Amino acid sequence: METRELKALLALMREYELIELEIDDKKKGKVRLVRAGGGSASAAPSSVGAAATVAPARHVRAPAARDAGKAPVELAENERLITSPMVGTFYRASSPEANPFVEEGDSVRKGQTLCIIEAMKMMNEIEAEVAGRVVKVLCENAQPVEYGQPLVVIEVG
Repeated sequence: METRELKALLALMREYELIELEIDDKKKGKVRLVRAGGGSASAAPSSVGAAATVAPARHVRAPAARDAGKAPVELAENERLITSPMVGTFYRASSPEANPFVEEGDSVRKGQTLCIIEAMKMMNEIEAEVAGRVVKVLCENAQPVEYGQPLVVIEVG
């Protein structure tokens, strides 16, 4: 892997506050990057099977915690919060022409698809962890989301 490619990966890690990134490319080799809290990071290209460690890890913060202007989501006793398991782009439907998977007020069963998060050209279905009623969809369609970001509030029952 070339130095410019590693620098681009490091920039993406800083932008999305990723702790760790590992890539295994059959042609270019394997690289593992771990980011420091101080933000100083450098890496050298690695050969197949080798790993380049940047620095010790730091914790990823959810956007609600990072953005001082946003209040944390307050839940009633019978409500559950569905959060993003990854960094990506939030989509309410399977295509621009399709109806959203769920609307506020809809009843959902456990395992039902609530939305899609596109990450690295992969469409990941986010499913309801509990059965209940959708109280609030917290993200806009095609909005970038981060790890741990609140997506949907479900009223259990």
